[in-house]
Amino acid sequence: MEKHPESGAGHLSPLLKQSSDITAVRGEGVWLYDDSGERYLDFTSGIGVTSTGHCHPKVVEAAQRQVANLIHGQYAIVRHQPLVELAGRLGEKMPDPISAFFFASAGTEAIEAAMRLSRHATGRPNFIAFQGGFHGRTMGSLSMTSSSVGLRAGLQPMMGGVVYAPFPDTDRYGWEEDAAADFCLRELDHVLATVSTPRETAAMFIEPIQGEAGYIPASARFMQGLRERCDQHGILLVMDEVQAGFGRTGKFWGHQHFGVEPDVVVTAKGLASGFPLSAFGTSPSLMEQGWPGSQGGTYGGNAVACAAALATMDVMEEEGLVENAAEQGTHLLARLEQLRNQYPEIGVVRGRGLMLGTGIVDGDGKPDGERAARIVKEAERRNLLLIRCGAYGGQVIRWLPPLIVQHSQIDQAIDTFEQALSAAR
Repeated sequence: MEKHPESGAGHLSPLLKQSSDITAVRGEGVWLYDDSGERYLDFTSGIGVTSTGHCHPKVVEAAQRQVANLIHGQYAIVRHQPLVELAGRLGEKMPDPISAFFFASAGTEAIEAAMRLSRHATGRPNFIAFQGGFHGRTMGSLSMTSSSVGLRAGLQPMMGGVVYAPFPDTDRYGWEEDAAADFCLRELDHVLATVSTPRETAAMFIEPIQGEAGYIPASARFMQGLRERCDQHGILLVMDEVQAGFGRTGKFWGHQHFGVEPDVVVTAKGLASGFPLSAFGTSPSLMEQGWPGSQGGTYGGNAVACAAALATMDVMEEEGLVENAAEQGTHLLARLEQLRNQYPEIGVVRGRGLMLGTGIVDGDGKPDGERAARIVKEAERRNLLLIRCGAYGGQVIRWLPPLIVQHSQIDQAIDTFEQALSAAR
């Protein structure tokens, strides 16, 4: 058999694209170092994951200590102390009566588990998701994902039972917040009347601030309208806090900006400062309605990841990182708004806390993913790491520094970004 000309030594899949040309060898706080010793200001946080910064000493120490004692205590066989303690600590951060948790490794796994429980508990087949949402890449969560068509391309048809309703994106509709909320709630009522009757709708899954779509916040009027409809019809409200949660938006949970309490909360990313860990929580009475044997996974609730999560929560409390995210986010937003007034290619600045996005547009005000890509590359040449998102070729540049970031580092990043803006014209 003839050998493929590219076979031989193993290599990474060409389908996995890195946004930068950097090979990272070390991280410290807000900095990444490449294999030549060059230092980069990291405003990506590994897509919002390294919330306490790279290699926070307390997180490192906790993980090292746990590695020496127990690495893998498979939780379908044994309990381990970090798992039990983390469930207790998470319960303290959740709205009542959420206090029962299932742990997995990735956000998409936790979303899928929440989907399964929703169907079991309600006996209903359908889910309502919202246009622009991102919930994961596995088939169930992907079926509720519509942040960009590329994620679903070549995989149609998706899983059945998923219905979409509009999300109150004020910039897309060109309306004020209340008008967008009222329109979307009317359309949701239309969906319930024409596509998925409440008797067949198990849950609504929503991000309080849409991530991959371009950092688009919901509104209190809209979210409270969802809560009213869920209460009226016995539908579960599932809050996807994978990216917005754990202090990222200046409150511990993104949904706290909108005065609404969900039935289920899903978390991941910033939960363990870089160790793979996710979870969803709900009330004990709801969790008990799942079918026996319906939850599991080989690596979920890994002992080292749980120890890192506990240390992450300690650091967040001791160093006031939620409050810091609010304070530094206000400063970052103000600096970005200043740039928006000076550079017409910045069409919009939006988000909450340290989860902000700058939408890049062309001379006609249309989304310009190509220019956004050039800006990000020019920033990288100047030792600032940024990433993009958005349905129109990645037209939104996101700002996701670690929650430990300080004013001086934000100012340095903004000054560098301004240089990149000018160079990319």
